[in-house]
Amino acid sequence: MTFSLILEQVLNGLQSGIMLFLMAAGLTLIFGVMGLINLAHGSLYMVGAFCAAAVAGLTGSFVLGLAAALAGAALAGALIELVVIRRLYARDHLDQVLATFALILIFSEGTRWVFGSFPLYLDVPDALSGPVALPLGIQYPAYRLAIIVVGLVVAAGLFWLIGRTRLGIRIRAGENDREMIAALGVDIGRLYTIVFALGAALAGLAGALVGAIQSVQVGMGEPVLILAFVVIVIGGIGSIKGAFIGALLVGLTDTLGRIFLPELFKLVMEPSAATQAGSALAQIAIYVLMAAVLVWRPTGLFGARA
Repeated sequence: MTFSLILEQVLNGLQSGIMLFLMAAGLTLIFGVMGLINLAHGSLYMVGAFCAAAVAGLTGSFVLGLAAALAGAALAGALIELVVIRRLYARDHLDQVLATFALILIFSEGTRWVFGSFPLYLDVPDALSGPVALPLGIQYPAYRLAIIVVGLVVAAGLFWLIGRTRLGIRIRAGENDREMIAALGVDIGRLYTIVFALGAALAGLAGALVGAIQSVQVGMGEPVLILAFVVIVIGGIGSIKGAFIGALLVGLTDTLGRIFLPELFKLVMEPSAATQAGSALAQIAIYVLMAAVLVWRPTGLFGARA
């Protein structure tokens, strides 16, 4: 296996990790600030993908599709926060899980009713449709490289928002003592709506970006949601930095494991058995990683110690 192929797979892992970060960042913000377990976060990822595919198909503009994904997912997030989620903050986690699971079913059937059961396809922009020549002779898809760049820019903006702005101060204060900031005059209901809409917009952006690589279909958000929960457990609940590091670790572990574990087993096993064993182990590698992190640090890499 050549060095250039290894670097190409590392870039694939980074791209996967960046997309997971966009999902996990919103999820960890919502849980950290509101204490809410939101199983419907994957549905907002799906909403963003469908909005992008529909608008890009009508207008022929991928940029307008991304804008529609951000706006549509943020609007959907704000609406469900106002109509449903706001009634769950004082309830226990079981009620939150049941209510947000019901939202998954509502979003899935609603999306199927509006768009139909057949997958939609989001075309890669012409400017990003070819490969880019990287050092060491690597030919890497321009669109995947653009996803990495966009994700890093969004991550930098999110770190700036949380660390340097008045809204960020309120979000961080809400994570530590929501009753105190409410007593100081902060409209806690408005803050919750903004945080939920922000998390939904990030999920919608991830769905739109991935929609040009995969098909856009009903139920596409549930597998990604599971990985996003793994990310925030590894990184530490409520930590944006933890979500970023955890997402990169999960993306690289998953991608490199699927490629290299079967090759590694071929050194000691016959090829068919090695492929089967390597593929099986690759599917559970991220959960092995999560277990190892929790054994070492039960609150996650950057979670607050109990």
